[in-house]
Amino acid sequence: MGTQSATKREKPPKLLHKSAAAGKVASAAGKKPALAHKPVAPAAKSARKADREQPYHHGDLHEALLKAAKRVAERDGLQGLTLRAVAREAGVSHAAPAHHFGDVTGLLSELAAIGFKKFSAALGAAAAAANSPEAAAAGRANAYVAFARENPCLFQLMFRAERLDHSRPALQEASTAAFANLARLVGARRHETVVPDHLTLAQAADIARVWSMVHGFAMLYLDGRLGEILRGLPSGTTEEMLLAAMLAPEVGGC
Repeated sequence: MGTQSATKREKPPKLLHKSAAAGKVASAAGKKPALAHKPVAPAAKSARKADREQPYHHGDLHEALLKAAKRVAERDGLQGLTLRAVAREAGVSHAAPAHHFGDVTGLLSELAAIGFKKFSAALGAAAAAANSPEAAAAGRANAYVAFARENPCLFQLMFRAERLDHSRPALQEASTAAFANLARLVGARRHETVVPDHLTLAQAADIARVWSMVHGFAMLYLDGRLGEILRGLPSGTTEEMLLAAMLAPEVGGC
């Protein structure tokens, strides 16, 4: 009996639960047991969110915002073109467009400046491809309407004075260059050099007449109002042919 009691007293204690033992071994080795889920600090989440909202380098953001503005305008119209809409489209913070353009007028003015530059380039290219002054004038007129057809929202913005700030140098320079192209169109028709800053009354009247016709023609096209006229003409008559007839020197004494 005494021997059995001693044997019982000498039995080692029961083993700990396996996971607890593992934790103790890890602690003894100087390691912390792995956590099932490590919480992410709010600051880290904010940093990652900020990274997602800044997909562009600073030098590219200005251009990216203008491209985003053009997409918004084409999709939602000018009434939908706001700083917040542009920021969402570009995937940046709401403060980014204001930082680059000041306000929506600044954004629209820079977008219009880009439009005028492309517009002038299109008119110039059409004239360069012509082989006579008359063909150059017709080419510029057709390019005017073609630009409106291919860039309807941008075209309308370019001539919305109440939405633009014409004191901004970029817009001032671009619109002046576009007017010079229009003056060259009239000069080609008149077979003389037309200097926009030194016009005769006859030259000014011709510029106003031609501009009214070509711009009005472009707006009628955009509004879908030329269909009725074209339907009444012989089959195969195009808009370009109608415009050329309007601008023919013998029509209206031009």
